[in-house]
Amino acid sequence: MSSSMLNIGISGLNAAQVALSTVSNNIANASTSGYSEESVIQVETIGQSNSQYTIGSGVDVTGVQRAYSQYLTSALWSTNSSLQNATTMSNLTGALNSLLSNSGNLQTSLDSFYSAFSNVANSPSSSSVRQAALGSASSLTSVFNTLGQQLSTQSTQVNQQIGTTVTSINTLTSQIAQLNGQIMAAGNTNPNQLLDQRDNLVQQLAGLTGISASTNSNGSISVYTSAGGTLVSGTQSYALSSGGNQYDATSTDVFDSSGNDITSQLSGGSLGGLINYRNTVLQPAQNALGQSAIALASSVNGQQAQGLDLNGKQGAAMFSVGTPDVMGSSKNTGTATVGASISDVSQLTSSDYILTYTGSGTGTNGWSLKTTSGQSVALTANSDGSLSANGLTFNVSGTAQQGDSYEIEPTRNASTSLSVSMTDSDGIAAAAALSATAGKSNTGTGAVSSVSVTNSSNTNLLSGATITFGAGGAYTVTDGAGNTTTGTYTSGQPITADGWSLSLTGTPASGDSFSVAANTNGLNSNANALALAGLADTGVLDGGKTSVVDSYSNLTAQIGTAGSQASAELTTQTNLYSEAEGNQQSLAGVNLNQEAANLVQYQQAYQASAQVIATAQQLFTSLITAMEQG
Repeated sequence: MSSSMLNIGISGLNAAQVALSTVSNNIANASTSGYSEESVIQVETIGQSNSQYTIGSGVDVTGVQRAYSQYLTSALWSTNSSLQNATTMSNLTGALNSLLSNSGNLQTSLDSFYSAFSNVANSPSSSSVRQAALGSASSLTSVFNTLGQQLSTQSTQVNQQIGTTVTSINTLTSQIAQLNGQIMAAGNTNPNQLLDQRDNLVQQLAGLTGISASTNSNGSISVYTSAGGTLVSGTQSYALSSGGNQYDATSTDVFDSSGNDITSQLSGGSLGGLINYRNTVLQPAQNALGQSAIALASSVNGQQAQGLDLNGKQGAAMFSVGTPDVMGSSKNTGTATVGASISDVSQLTSSDYILTYTGSGTGTNGWSLKTTSGQSVALTANSDGSLSANGLTFNVSGTAQQGDSYEIEPTRNASTSLSVSMTDSDGIAAAAALSATAGKSNTGTGAVSSVSVTNSSNTNLLSGATITFGAGGAYTVTDGAGNTTTGTYTSGQPITADGWSLSLTGTPASGDSFSVAANTNGLNSNANALALAGLADTGVLDGGKTSVVDSYSNLTAQIGTAGSQASAELTTQTNLYSEAEGNQQSLAGVNLNQEAANLVQYQQAYQASAQVIATAQQLFTSLITAMEQG
């Protein structure tokens, strides 16, 4: 009996010792990230029986298991991925909002610029006023340039972060694969420390990119990207890579282990946040800012051309701005070169495009156009062989092969290329370009209502012209170059020729005449300066509905909305993650109060087992003594 008691006591002592060590380890790792609470699994040792009863043989420790739920752990990974995505978006949109508000306030510069033309209108011959207006133009371009450069810098930083994040992902997947090998080699020994380490690495990986994972029968874990590609399988990891976009080497894309571009398929984690921010917030902001810069240059230069400067010449351009960027794919096999120009600013959008040679079709010579988001855009073939769409004109030279493609960025870099091309303030065209007068011997009731420029590029615009009326409202226009055109006057309808439009009131009589000429006697007038000032409220974009000022206001509102949405999403994802973490920690986390109670329990069990052993020894000693005395 004493031998049986001794074995039972020893088994209890050993079990209590293992339990005490486990509890001690739990307490020591209570604050260790990724640690799962461990507990001892004990089973009763099968005893021996006789015909009347069975006597127990003690206790066996069959293992030390960690508190773990695949469901709760997967939920924690998923919410961490969403949280890091939302954190990245919130941080970046917040930084972009700060750039817009701290870049010299473009709105204020626009207001000052247009107000300067009002000052010129008040004093059209004042050199100092004109110089101040030209200075306002320079200040405005400086703000555009600075803001554009800041956005470009942020774009560079985001692309660098994409590459750095891919490197971090590869480091983690390699470590996970190594741990898979160690866990598989451990067999059925429950390598809790290795399992915790692996789960912690997967948690970190989920924070970098959206993943899915599955546990295999051999104890290894397989991890996949949100695009469906394998990152880890057994002891093998499959590295991602980063590199330049096929059109733009400065834009970083992500490729799987087979070299396939999976950038558009990735979501979740900080990598998904970086890509989403770049594609849906930053690049559209760059494009919209550039669109405003182009609208500014086009509208001011166009109005300049409708007036005369202090030298009596037609107004020259005040601003210059870069042409659309066209980038051929690195996969192209043909020799074609594509050029792009802006032909109608009112139809210009803030989209980027992909022009592809399909090798079929007659109307557009085998070319098709889509936005970079995949929306088809109708192309128009022009008589000179060029193609047009959305205010753009494309010219193709050389030979394209089927599948060749080109990315067109009409507005991306316009804000940084905007500059003041006018150097002499006398070049501000404050006066109207044309004047019209009625013949002194006219007998009808016809009178000049207005004369305006309709085509400032017409070479005969300022050559002068005489309109002579005959019977029945018939008229003949004879310009300074000797060209003649005829027509029949209809009340309320303007008479047009050589890029100008003349409106009359009343009814001209046969023999009446009117003359249109350059406004050489009104160089100190202010009609065109007033028109330049009025551009602040004049629609330029969106078919003439949106002014330059409004377009910038729309941009700031757009970024503000993106920032608000990102902030709200961060709050939501923070709450979801906290809930998932709380649920997981309620199972796997260490409860120090409970561990303290367990410590006392196992200490008492240890002491009791020691007492059993001591009792067995005493009985055995008594038995030996009795045998010796007998």
